[in-house]
Amino acid sequence: MDENFPIERIRNIGFIAHIDAGKTTVTERVLFLTGRIYKIGGVDEGTTVMDWMPQERERGITITSAASTTSWKEHRINIIDTPGHVDFTAEVERTLRVLDGGVVVLDAVAGVQPQSETVWRQAQRYTAPCICFINKMDRVGANFQRTVDMIKRRLGANPVPVQLPMGAESDFVGVADLLKEKAYFYSNGSLEEVEGPIPSEYQEEFHTYRESLIEKIVETDESLMVRYLEGDHIEAEELIEALRKATISLKAVPVLCGSALRTKGVGPLLDAIIDYLPSPLDIPPVKGVVPGNGRELIRESSIDAPLAALAFKVTIDPFVGRLVYLRVYSGQIKAGASVWNANKGVKERMGRVLRMHANHREELEEISAGNIVAAIGLKNTFTGDTICDASSPVVLEPPQFPSPVVSVAIEPLTRADQDKLAEALRKLAEEDPTFLVNYDEETGQTIISGMGELHLEVLVDRMLREFNVGATVGKPRVSYREAITIAVRSEGRFVRQTGGHGQYGHVWLEIAPLERGQGFVFKNRITGGVIPREYFKGIEDGVRDSLANGPLAGYPVVDVEVSLVDGTYHQVDSSELAFKTAASIAFREGVRTAKSNLLEPIMDLEVVTPGEFLGDILGDLGARRAHIKSIEGSGDTQMVEALIPLAEAFGYATALRSMSQGRATHTMEFASYEFVPEHITKAVVNLS
Repeated sequence: MDENFPIERIRNIGFIAHIDAGKTTVTERVLFLTGRIYKIGGVDEGTTVMDWMPQERERGITITSAASTTSWKEHRINIIDTPGHVDFTAEVERTLRVLDGGVVVLDAVAGVQPQSETVWRQAQRYTAPCICFINKMDRVGANFQRTVDMIKRRLGANPVPVQLPMGAESDFVGVADLLKEKAYFYSNGSLEEVEGPIPSEYQEEFHTYRESLIEKIVETDESLMVRYLEGDHIEAEELIEALRKATISLKAVPVLCGSALRTKGVGPLLDAIIDYLPSPLDIPPVKGVVPGNGRELIRESSIDAPLAALAFKVTIDPFVGRLVYLRVYSGQIKAGASVWNANKGVKERMGRVLRMHANHREELEEISAGNIVAAIGLKNTFTGDTICDASSPVVLEPPQFPSPVVSVAIEPLTRADQDKLAEALRKLAEEDPTFLVNYDEETGQTIISGMGELHLEVLVDRMLREFNVGATVGKPRVSYREAITIAVRSEGRFVRQTGGHGQYGHVWLEIAPLERGQGFVFKNRITGGVIPREYFKGIEDGVRDSLANGPLAGYPVVDVEVSLVDGTYHQVDSSELAFKTAASIAFREGVRTAKSNLLEPIMDLEVVTPGEFLGDILGDLGARRAHIKSIEGSGDTQMVEALIPLAEAFGYATALRSMSQGRATHTMEFASYEFVPEHITKAVVNLS
């Protein structure tokens, strides 16, 4: 493939959509039509090029974003096919950060679906211009105009149809281009596209749509508006250029249609990608900061500017090892060159530079600004790091990833799996920023967290296949606390007589409850030297050690004040160890009589949902012992703030999706510890 495409002829685009809208099918047809592949794969048969992982082919879904490069009409198109399932939203997030534009694939029957809204919001956050492709026009129930109306209503966009479908469902025969005034016909079973005049039966509808389109375009360009009002004829090229500017400035969203499975409308979609989506020169130059002083720095999209590239993805390839995907914003990268990691402040060696085609690779000698590549040899570079020229360092803004919402405990199946498990978890966490691994010292469990149950299920499956590690997952244990409710006075005496020196320590402690969140306070109220100063540290250490095991169920004791008020010592037999043991005895005896209660972690929960699901969500929260703090509405969207016990929050992500058809989202973070109701305390104590 010719490497020397001018930067203005490069398009970096991603296919984004709800699950099952047909993104991967569209991508496969695009690669076939452009000659990048010579055999069309199918999602249902598990033969697609872009869904190459075994888990993707078995489940018929995209799990990881796959990159490819092709060319069309003397333009290079760098394509990233992204997942549609909400559990893999991080793949969309990191992809949109480095792409210049997106193709939102919509189902002509279902219209704008929940995950379509999510990916649209992500694209808007990164100000990525988009065009919409309404797919599956040959399906029963397909409705082009209804889907266009949903784009306006649900996405809040300004949809501008540039095509008119000719027929629908089984009668879908092609598309009419409203600007070029041509029709494209497709016959079932043939990949050939036949160009011709607009059929007479569509003339009236064609002119209505075309007039509406021209009005929408001229509204975005003052000079065209004046000419239009004066009755001047405006050429198609001028309208296309004006619509391109409106699309790039996010004022309009061109809408096309077709049936990717039958390869209908894919050729005009490729034309639209070139006509309406931006080149790297059409978007504002990337902004960064100078490491150390935070001064803003702008990098122009030019081969002559100093190197600036963002690492947006890390994968472990079974054949070549660690691959780092880079978007090159300025300058150029040469294989074997030394580069600077501005985030880590270390020099890296750019080993091999590869152009990726799903899981296949092409070696390159060099790559210039505006392109997307993968590199081997960047050992210290992770997702979000900036690779640059050491003489002109810059740090680019990394992708922002959502916090994990589902956690499970993971345990190796056998002793042999124990050591391999830690290594497998480390490598998977390196690849996926939304996969977190924590070891809970209190419960002795390894806790893995992700974006959903499917996300974690796939990762555990990958552990078995790629790393040969067997593991089981289960619910994580809740890390409870214990707290006393009344103040007590307690004595601790440790006396042991053996041959030679004995052991003697004797203390009186006053133990009192504190407000929630106060932790542990130790006070020394000894007067008159009844206990020498050198034993104070041992006494405090004895109490601190005893905090780890409460009297109810062995959970840590919190929010307690312990005062050393009295005691005695022996001139010869007393020691720091003896007083430490005496203090431990006094504390354990005291809290046993201080009416301890169990505390549970309470989470701050925020739910954003369409209004129609509010009743079900509130009912479910009530059943989960949640306390509703506030409910606020904005349009059709309702936001619920609540406090919910962590023990009741397991599986909430899945339950919320079920209640809201996947359209509600939530965030959760730790708030405080609060007393557990008596009936639940009994159940927890009995289990312990």
